[in-house]
Amino acid sequence: MAAIQDREQAKEFVLRTVKERDVQFIRLWFTDVSGTLKGFAIMREELEEALNEGFGFDGSSIDGYARSDESDMIALPDPTTFSLLPWRPQERGVARLFCDILLPDGAPFTGDPRYVLKKNLEKAREKGFTFYVGPEMEYFYLNSPDDPTPVDAAGYFDQDSLDLTTDLRRDTVLNLEEMGIGVAYTHHEVAPGQEEIVLRHTDALTMADNCMTYKVVVKEVARQHNVFATFMPKPLANLNGNGMHTHQSLFRGETNVFYDADEDLNLSAIGRHYIAGLLEHASGITSITNQWVNSYKRLVPGYEAPIYISWAKVNRSDLIRVPRIKPSRPDEMRIEYRAPDAACNPYLAFSVMLAAGLDGVERELDPPEPLTQNAYDMSDETRVAKGVNTLPGDLMQAVLATEEDPLVRDTLGDSVFESFLKNKTIEWDTFRRQVTDYELQRYLPVL
Repeated sequence: MAAIQDREQAKEFVLRTVKERDVQFIRLWFTDVSGTLKGFAIMREELEEALNEGFGFDGSSIDGYARSDESDMIALPDPTTFSLLPWRPQERGVARLFCDILLPDGAPFTGDPRYVLKKNLEKAREKGFTFYVGPEMEYFYLNSPDDPTPVDAAGYFDQDSLDLTTDLRRDTVLNLEEMGIGVAYTHHEVAPGQEEIVLRHTDALTMADNCMTYKVVVKEVARQHNVFATFMPKPLANLNGNGMHTHQSLFRGETNVFYDADEDLNLSAIGRHYIAGLLEHASGITSITNQWVNSYKRLVPGYEAPIYISWAKVNRSDLIRVPRIKPSRPDEMRIEYRAPDAACNPYLAFSVMLAAGLDGVERELDPPEPLTQNAYDMSDETRVAKGVNTLPGDLMQAVLATEEDPLVRDTLGDSVFESFLKNKTIEWDTFRRQVTDYELQRYLPVL
């Protein structure tokens, strides 16, 4: 009953705000199976009916949605996601709402990535858990798609005159906060032109919506400053790629169940089981957390991205890290999963990470001992002896690993699982038919 009341109150707030703030256009947002933002705009006169009944659209051309003979879909706006778009004119302004996708009979469409996450969060709730995440989404400012040169020569945490992107980050933060999206901090990243704006951790559904909004805001502010922003995993060969290190924790009510004051690192048994689940399913979920051909150009040695399936207390080269916390802040206890990149579909990525971790909790899996030595510095024999395996090396390896892990199908559901892997197989087949500049430069003169 409380949820119904909350939804009704949210609807009343939306309708009142649209009238008071002279909002003329409302954008209804959702994603396709790959995480590309989709949507359309309705006029404010249609809003009340849309909030009550949803708004019909043709889903046949949406990647992963419906075939042409079953194309009718309904976008039902979630009134709790209402926000004005601050970069649009304030007179006769523009707002946005994220939508749940339904079938004409009102049933949830199982191919909707947002539904997939909601379904998995409900499974966690049935076990008494709330899933919180804090992703660190990196991106580049470049001159343009045709001239992918970084706009500055600054480096990690630089604050001097070389960091020309301070104003861009500031304007991005102001837009995000005006939309109700909290920002923890912001800084220049390691590579020239590379940035990071860290959103305040929150529940996974809110964060997935925030991630999609974050990408829009970053790109819009960049456009206003006549530069180009990209979340491409590895846009520049000899620089770091764009990661999405994802901090994760489970709560029961107000209690962080990853925290135990009496354990090493203050990491509880549940936290260790969760890590073990992520390690066990790491290969199977990688096609979801790293879903593009280009993603695997980032997962290579030398650029602070993990390639080994390992965990450690501090070392940032491992797949999973346990950040140190202040003893007075048990609510901050978390694990950091470092493989995902910033171009993934957050609804699906959060779903598979949660499911993998919960599988470890349910089965009470124990992780191996954390590594104390950098995995990159070990010999192959030492890594084998310690049971340290590697993540998939390319997209097709990742797809095959996903097909072999039944947990991923169960997590995504048949519709998304099959559509996603079909999409990725087509992408791989298209890629491997290409002749790259590297091949021409390397082989053409000598073969």
